Amino acid sequence: MAVATLRHSCGHVRDHDGCQFAIRSGGHTPWAGAANIEDGVTIDLGNFNQVEVSSDPSTVTIGPGSSWRDVYDVVVPQGLATGGGRVANVGVGGLVLGGGVSFFSPRKGFVCDGVKRLEVVLASGRIVNATQNSHKDLWLALKGGSNNFGVVTAIEQEVFEQGDLWGGSVGFDESTFEQQFAAFEAFTGNPDYDPYASLIHSMIYNFTTKTWFTIAQFEYTKPEAYPPVFENFTSLPTTFSTTRISNLTDVTEELAVSNPPGQRRMFVTSTYSNSAEMLKQIFLMANETVRQMEDVAGLIFILSSQPEPTIIQKASAEAGGNSLGLTVEDGPLFNFQWTLTWDDAEDDERVEQQVRDAYDQAERKARELGVQQKFIYLNYAAQWQDPISGYGEDVVKRLQHVSRKYDPTGVFQKQVPGGFKLFD
Repeated sequence: MAVATLRHSCGHVRDHDGCQFAIRSGGHTPWAGAANIEDGVTIDLGNFNQVEVSSDPSTVTIGPGSSWRDVYDVVVPQGLATGGGRVANVGVGGLVLGGGVSFFSPRKGFVCDGVKRLEVVLASGRIVNATQNSHKDLWLALKGGSNNFGVVTAIEQEVFEQGDLWGGSVGFDESTFEQQFAAFEAFTGNPDYDPYASLIHSMIYNFTTKTWFTIAQFEYTKPEAYPPVFENFTSLPTTFSTTRISNLTDVTEELAVSNPPGQRRMFVTSTYSNSAEMLKQIFLMANETVRQMEDVAGLIFILSSQPEPTIIQKASAEAGGNSLGLTVEDGPLFNFQWTLTWDDAEDDERVEQQVRDAYDQAERKARELGVQQKFIYLNYAAQWQDPISGYGEDVVKRLQHVSRKYDPTGVFQKQVPGGFKLFD
């Protein structure tokens, strides 16, 4: 019934080309208009929240309105996992269609690489099931192509056996930043990268003490405490640790607590070649920027780095590929994310401009160091960034071709203004 209603809705808005609409899954993207719209229609997929494991069990079929908490509540008690969000309250649909990173990415690739089937309502109202064997061009396009092709109403994704794991948050102070940068570079560039290990390294400014500290999120998808792969970090002095042997649900709930809703929020992101020096230079620039913003009410200023070792790209290729445009030949990379939250709308313009200035300065430094990369991770991108072009010219042309084939009148380009579009 829900799919039939949505099918009718897509046909209705197609026939009224002045009607603009938005598609909302979990609504995690922080900028206004990404998943909602004024003077238009918001298609809220919240009731598309089914989570059903196949009888094999080899796959799980997920409604795009589910959160990853909903998914893990079903699969984890069965001794299973799927490559999904690392924060429990993130929505399924947006994460998958934007690529997605999971704790299992070194083994399984991006979240979208685990997708076996996507049920899609096209602009015409037609329902298709895109797989590696049927509508393969659409299947590939949706794996990174975001909301540009239709409304996804079901995602069938690989599941695999998974027991307990080790993980949690570890605190470090500013005195060891350079050692942390060196450890990060060694971890990311290790030619024998441990496929069970993942890391989120976040530097956070404390406005009370006017000092920085680090929270590193370590995850090891085996029940092995303090595995040697993290030794360059764990041998440094620490300020606290929540690491324990637990399960996927528990560690994603921990990250959800540190990402509360209801604040003004901004993401900006870049990708760089693996470089401790680049991490140091961004920190120095950010340190100057944050001290100009100390009077912004409720400001939280976070700089996060995440490894993108080449085994992720290898796993993606083995799973059938995606539309992100990354290859093993790009070498080990890291994703860098600026995250800011604050209280008052009156500070919006100031915060955005100061961060844009710092971002531009960082990009100039990356070019100078020879570490700048074109890839921009869509799920972390600011409204003014252009992640689609970062996939590369060949991928963009392929996505545009798929758009013309399945949406010849351009409904999802013209009438869905939110998100990142394929055409200028």
